Amino acid sequence: MGQLVYAANTSLDGFVEDAAGSLDWSVPDEEVHAFWNERERGIGTSLYGRRMYEAMRVWEDDDWLAGEPDVVREYAAVWRDADKVVFSTTLQEVTTSRTRVERRFDPAAVRALKETSAKDLSVGGATLGAEAFRHGLVDECLLVVHPVAVGGGKPALPAGVRLDLELREERRFAGGAVLLRHAVRRTT
Repeated sequence: MGQLVYAANTSLDGFVEDAAGSLDWSVPDEEVHAFWNERERGIGTSLYGRRMYEAMRVWEDDDWLAGEPDVVREYAAVWRDADKVVFSTTLQEVTTSRTRVERRFDPAAVRALKETSAKDLSVGGATLGAEAFRHGLVDECLLVVHPVAVGGGKPALPAGVRLDLELREERRFAGGAVLLRHAVRRTT
C-alpha cells in the first residue's frame, strides 16, 4: 500500500506562494534540488490540481533543459517516470505522457489508489493538498522551509483542519532551507 505524501516548498511564515502568486523565492539550489530528485524517485503517482499541473508540465519538454545543470535534467526524467492525475473541471486536455484528468476529487477513489499502489503517491499544490488533508488521506507532510518571510499569499497548510503530527526527520541545507518531515497521526 502506498502512502500519500503532501510535499511543498514553503516560506518561513507558511506560504507556498506570495500574495502576487510568485514562487521565485523557492527556486531550489543544487542541494535542495538533489533532495527533491531523490524524494520523487519513490513516487509512483502524483496528484495535481490544474494550476500545479500547468506549472509542472514544463518538465515534459526537453528544449529548455539543454543548458541546465545535471540535477535539473535529472528531475525532468524522474517527473516523466511517474503517473500523473490532474483534478480539474476546466482543463480540456493534458499535454504530458502518463497523465489523466479526473473531473472531481473523489476521496474514495484516492483511498483505493493508495491501497493498490506499490509505490508512494504525492499530492502537489496547496488547494488539492487541503482537500486531501480534510478527508484524512495524507500520511506524511514534507515541507522544505525556505529562509524568507513573504508576508502573505497561499498557505501551505489548510485552515480549519487540525493536524496532529509526529516529527520523522529534520535536515538543514547549506543554503539555509530546512526540511521538516512529519507523519500525520490519525485521531478519532
